Amino acid sequence: MNGHMITTDELNAHLWGAADILRGTADASDFKNHIFGLLFLKRLSDVFDERRQKIIDDYVKSGTSVKEATKIAETDADEYTRGSFFIPKTARWAELMKHGENRAEQIDKALRAIEDQNSAYLEGVLAGVNFNDERRFGDAKEMDAFMQRLLTHFDKVRLGNRNLAEPDVLGNAYEYLVERFAETAGKKGGEFRTPKEVVRLLVELLAPQEGTRICDPTCGSGGMLIGCARYVEDHDGNPQNFSLFGQEKNYGTWAIGKLNMLLHALPDAKIEKGDTIRGPRLLDGGRLMLFDRVIANPPFSLKDWGHEFAEKDPYGRFTRGVPPKTKGDMAFLMHMVETVNDKGMVGVVMPHGVLFRGSSEGKIRKALLNDDFIEAVIGLPPALFFGTGIPASILILNRNKPKPRRKKVLFIDASPEGFYLERAARNQLRAEDILRIVAVFRTYADPSAMDKQIVAIADEWMHSAELHRDRQLARVSDDAVAKKAIEVEFADRQADIGLSVAGVRDWLENGTALERFASVVEMTEIADENDYNLNISRYVDSAEPPPELDVAEELARLREVEKKRNEAEKQMDKLLAEIGFRG
Repeated sequence: MNGHMITTDELNAHLWGAADILRGTADASDFKNHIFGLLFLKRLSDVFDERRQKIIDDYVKSGTSVKEATKIAETDADEYTRGSFFIPKTARWAELMKHGENRAEQIDKALRAIEDQNSAYLEGVLAGVNFNDERRFGDAKEMDAFMQRLLTHFDKVRLGNRNLAEPDVLGNAYEYLVERFAETAGKKGGEFRTPKEVVRLLVELLAPQEGTRICDPTCGSGGMLIGCARYVEDHDGNPQNFSLFGQEKNYGTWAIGKLNMLLHALPDAKIEKGDTIRGPRLLDGGRLMLFDRVIANPPFSLKDWGHEFAEKDPYGRFTRGVPPKTKGDMAFLMHMVETVNDKGMVGVVMPHGVLFRGSSEGKIRKALLNDDFIEAVIGLPPALFFGTGIPASILILNRNKPKPRRKKVLFIDASPEGFYLERAARNQLRAEDILRIVAVFRTYADPSAMDKQIVAIADEWMHSAELHRDRQLARVSDDAVAKKAIEVEFADRQADIGLSVAGVRDWLENGTALERFASVVEMTEIADENDYNLNISRYVDSAEPPPELDVAEELARLREVEKKRNEAEKQMDKLLAEIGFRG
């Protein structure tokens, strides 16, 4: 594959093959870090080789000797600009492949050398991956055999820029691996992966724009931040003109998130490690930083979330109330509310319990409603998330609601059958389902505006697909096979968008479909009639209405049944009389 333009599917299969080599020596939560470490090492080394050759060629063209140009490329780290890193000679892939023994030790040394050389971006990211571990990989001989197989496996692919069919092939493959690991890791999977369709839905609802500051305070592997970046770029925004921030408590997941940003060409994203509640790291002059968009999927009902800290929180996040000691959902929500600016929005995945639980959570909910921050409550389909069947919802909060939406809340029930793709392992939202929810949110369930909005969203999606196709085609230039694959992929996306539009329009043709899916509720009804309870079923009756009956037709049917009953009684009396029975 060294001279081959590699596609996403090919790279996905190859990387999962590396997991097969390690399977049996460690579980998914362990070996993912080793595969990611080698993937990153190979990628950096291949990009370095490309950049090194270009530096040499450019200097030679300007009159420098080959010897001097090579020396510059080998030693001047300043020549390696955005998108590439200077790799010390001992850490380069070709050098690793020369070692006939102690391979695990050499890999560890290479990772640390790269981190030391590029500490501005990589400090603490690679040091936690330990290949030279006899407890995991066996004695020195067994370990060397494993490492040889891994190195040989990765050596079969070139991961330089000119070898990738599109800029995001590697990032997409990385996301594929994270999702596969989440599927095999059971309950642990949710700690570092939110399904991509849920990410897409949240991003579409928040619609981040060029120039915005975006934060995920429980960012995991960074999928939501990357989704926001893609949205900006796919809507003709400058991919360099927005800022991404995140914080993650789990050290290993934080490292994966940092790598994910780099693999998606987002090296300036600021991803901090630490406990968001006990020790927020995104600060400005000792105060919490403020953002235009805050997006998150915090851990559901976390028991040890920092209750003892919240009561004396120096950042003033819990003035509306302190959440229960054993349920941290509202703690994360309070943090998000206090880190969004006066014109900003929050989009967060929450368990349904936050909608109706009482005590301190009820007090917090009441305060948020009285402050008119809650714009929408969306009930999601069941079993969407890795490793948990807990029903989930999305809350959209807005500190600057449009005037027509003030003192109102939009409720959407997207949980009934028919609004998602039912699968054995895990249900999924289809493009049609996302389109339906986003259109209803943007119109605030105004039936007169729905069709126009459906078309507008579909046009946005089509434009994004065209941009994606054009970026890919520009990279493959003379590769006819790759061009054909790109056009086929675009045609599939185009068809999917068309089918989604048709599906939502068909759904709307049922006169009661929208009112059984969504409802805009006045704050007075929520407060006075429902005591600030946000349980969706109180406001949206998603049950199918009973069929309308034709009274005359039903009476005629009843008379016919009565006639047959009377005839049966006469026949029974006759039979009884024949056997001598008298009533």
